[in-house]
Amino acid sequence: MAIIPRSSYYDAHYRQTAALMRARRPYLIRNIITGSCIFGFAIGVYAFTINAISQDDFEDVPIPDAPAQTPHAPHTGTNSSAGASPKH
Repeated sequence: MAIIPRSSYYDAHYRQTAALMRARRPYLIRNIITGSCIFGFAIGVYAFTINAISQDDFEDVPIPDAPAQTPHAPHTGTNSSAGASPKH
């Protein structure tokens, strides 16, 4: 069984050590702000798209006529489903 290489930033149970917490502390606020901006942008694009689509009523799109139905010959073959074995 392969063992994940140990890092000095994680303890024996792969939890963050105090050194890793200290190293990440200066970036915590910047990361939260950056993540919030990216999340806000994604939600804004989603909301704008839903709003723009909901305003369109598609009245300018012509609806084609239904295709003409041609008369078909009655089906006289055996009625068996795919994969079913024939009965003898």
